[in-house]
Amino acid sequence: MRDCIFCKIVNGTEPASVVYSDDKAMAFMDTNPVNFGHVLVIPKVHVESMAKLDEETWAHLFRITIRIAKAVRKSGIKCEGINLFVADGKVASQDVFHFHVHIIPRFEGDGFALKANTKRVSRKELDNIAIDIRKVLEK
Repeated sequence: MRDCIFCKIVNGTEPASVVYSDDKAMAFMDTNPVNFGHVLVIPKVHVESMAKLDEETWAHLFRITIRIAKAVRKSGIKCEGINLFVADGKVASQDVFHFHVHIIPRFEGDGFALKANTKRVSRKELDNIAIDIRKVLEK
């Protein structure tokens, strides 16, 4: 994609502080980090959403994500925990439409919060939803 900032980073036409790169994936520092050490992991091929990402590439990205998360913890960056975050789609707050995983170092009092209005759901409702999802998986 010509206008995609992440594709420009992959192609070398935009700068990035690269943490990792191979033939399928790249990881670089987020320029608007939640905390120092905030890394983004992307596929090198332009894919907008998780639904369009093949399982092999997703598995590779997740392996890289775990390796980098472990490295962040050992790097000396202030990190008492890690959030892995994917915003998939506009309604989920995706702002760059090139699939990416956030690795966010966390520490007590850092001010970052994910808040949700959880719902009370009966076991029967949960079972019915599970059945609907299983039906799709079985196809």
